[in-house]
Amino acid sequence: RGNMAFTGKYEFESDENYDDFVKKIGLPSDKIELGRNCKIITEVVQNGNDFTWTQHFPGGRTTTNTFTIDKEADMETMGGRKFKATVKMEGGKVVADFPNYHHTAEIAGGKLVEISTSSGVVYKRTSKKIA
Repeated sequence: RGNMAFTGKYEFESDENYDDFVKKIGLPSDKIELGRNCKIITEVVQNGNDFTWTQHFPGGRTTTNTFTIDKEADMETMGGRKFKATVKMEGGKVVADFPNYHHTAEIAGGKLVEISTSSGVVYKRTSKKIA
């Protein structure tokens, strides 16, 4: 495990509760369609407490969040909204509070498992390691 547990390239494999979740956080319907079963590639570079977390969407759009554990950082949501957050590390999970959801990410069984929770709706996305 160690220092670089998250480093790698991960391809979307499956998700649960996508529709309920994105409606709950107010994503517009065109964005909802784009994101459904979307083969997002998530690329993570971890260097100790420093992370660069990039999501590559089909069609060439990318979102990159760069942050250091326990320091406030400028971040961007799935929908492209900018905000400030302090990302924490709790029991091997990366934990962040986005404006309208709570997000955790962990490596479990070699896969990247991300869980976002908003008003009781739990969205789970699993990605398999490809590099």
